Amino acid sequence: MMDVITDYGTFLREAKTAVLELRDMQQQEQQLLKRLKQDQKQLETDKKAVEDRISQTTKKRLGEITASYDKELGKGQDQLKKVRSKREKAKNQGVKERIIDETSDLRDDNRRIRLQIKTIFQQNHVPGICDTNLYYTLYFPRHFGEILKLFAAIVLVFLLLPYGIYWVLKKPDVIYLVGIYFAFILVFGGAYVLWGNKTRDRYGKVLKEGRLLRDEIHANTRKIKVITRNIRRDRNETIYDLQKYDDEIAQIEQDLSQTVSKKKEALNAFETVTKNIIADEIHAGTQEKIAQQAVKCRDEERELLELQGALKKKNLFITDHYGAYLSREFLEPDKLDALAGIMTNGTAANLSEAMQAYKKMNNA
Repeated sequence: MMDVITDYGTFLREAKTAVLELRDMQQQEQQLLKRLKQDQKQLETDKKAVEDRISQTTKKRLGEITASYDKELGKGQDQLKKVRSKREKAKNQGVKERIIDETSDLRDDNRRIRLQIKTIFQQNHVPGICDTNLYYTLYFPRHFGEILKLFAAIVLVFLLLPYGIYWVLKKPDVIYLVGIYFAFILVFGGAYVLWGNKTRDRYGKVLKEGRLLRDEIHANTRKIKVITRNIRRDRNETIYDLQKYDDEIAQIEQDLSQTVSKKKEALNAFETVTKNIIADEIHAGTQEKIAQQAVKCRDEERELLELQGALKKKNLFITDHYGAYLSREFLEPDKLDALAGIMTNGTAANLSEAMQAYKKMNNA
């Protein structure tokens, strides 16, 4: 039930005071909201700074631990490579010496046979060119390699070279090609036959004996290759005295394995223990500041709630006591002063007439 107004001047002054108090409270609310927002932002910034510091510190420490162990592992790997390289060189030297030792008789036999061939040829005054691989390939081919070389020589001299000359001369007439082939056959073929007949007729017996001796050299050479191949394929390395290298390699590999295990243990300890200790230490150094900031934010939140409760009561009070007599648009300090002036000068007898008079004055 609304109270009867007996003194309009007092009523309007009290209404103005209530409205001004409401405005002050609203301003306080905005200022408090702004301050709370800033303090909450600062709190989050401080918390994030702590977490970033923890992250950076743990990352740095973890990197240092990893780098330290990786450095040791790198040294071990380099040392292992060096020892393995030394072992390989020692093995190769042992293989080389073994090949020389196991083929020495065959090599000595080949040297003896070569000396025998040379002596026979000198005693029979056979030209030195006849004691060459080329001569025996051209006139006494026996083995697959010599036959293949003879075939290649024939193809080169009697096919490729003539056609090559014909192509360089760029003569379109085929007669030139025929002529070139004929010339090559006549010159090279004739020289081949003449030289072969001359040497074989004169030194045939010695040349055949040389062929037999060369076959012995060829057989010995094949045996040397077989022995060499078998030695290189032999998996038994005990005869090369490599035990000291194997022991050193085993020790290095064991050290590397232990270092890897220690690294794994160190990283696990860091993740499960050290990381938490670092976080606790950093938190301990900033805990008081963050706690104070958090308390400040909670106090401001509580103050804001109390102020908002007071605002609500003040709004209801103004609505109940003044809103029933004055429309919402007149609940402003300057308009309330204007209404008080109208009532004082006698222009209006009540609030309704005063509001009508105010509207007329402002619409005029």
